This record gives sequence, structure tokens and C-alpha cells, in this order.
Amino acid sequence: MPNNQFKKGELYSFITGKASIAIARRLQKKFNAAGLNLTIEQWSVLYHLWKEDGKSQQDLCNATFRDKPSITRLVDNLEKLQLVKRVASESDRRINKIFLTKQGLKLQEQTMQLAEETLNDALEGVPPDQINLCKAVLQSVYDNLK
Repeated sequence: MPNNQFKKGELYSFITGKASIAIARRLQKKFNAAGLNLTIEQWSVLYHLWKEDGKSQQDLCNATFRDKPSITRLVDNLEKLQLVKRVASESDRRINKIFLTKQGLKLQEQTMQLAEETLNDALEGVPPDQINLCKAVLQSVYDNLK
């Protein structure tokens, strides 16, 4: 028996992730207001490099749920902004490792603060137990579809 508690009109809103889009838009506005020449998509690549510098482009595809052409374009633009650099892997020249530059590293504190402010705005008035429940449900949905 299906466990779908959504009416037909609600399903589209659930799948598109209205909340996720709203958070991304708010964060982009904060980046723009702070004078940061950075898109949310570029920031997501930087975020994963701050967690582990020197990831391959394929690793970035997997981490950000983007395809190879999208990651190539994002890395190209981040290179133009002098935030990352490509380095050919010593063991396999077909693989590019992506490393942060000093400028890329310097953006971490400021952008993470803006992201934290955005999440705090988004979660204002939401009790911690509901946040934990939501995280658990979304993790289950993701695990079911992996």
C-alpha cells in the first residue's frame, strides 16, 4: 500500500523543493549585497573544496549532484575568478584535481557566515524537534531513491 500522503497539486511543490529554492535565492541576495561576485552554484563547489581540497572533477560531480559539463563550466568560471586552479593528477593525467587558491580560501569565513545567517532566517520559529524530524524524513527519502 502506497505511503503517499500528498494530494496531486502538492506533489509538484514537494519535488521542486520550494524551500531549497527560497534559501538559495536568499543566500544569493546576501552574496550580491556583500559585493561577492559568486553564484550559489559556484559556492557549492567551493564549499566541497573547503571540506576537502584537491577533489577531482568527478568527485565534485558526485558531491554536488551535477553532471560533468556543468562542473567543467563552474570550475572554468571559478578559475577565471582566480578562486581555484586545476592540477593534473600525477598518477593519471586524464584526471584534474581542483585546488583552492588563497582568494578561494579567503571567501570561506564570509560566505559561511552568510549561509548560517540565511539558515537561521529560514528556520526562525521552527522547533528543534521538527527540524530533526524533517532531516530524518528527507534522509529517508534520499536513501530510498539512491
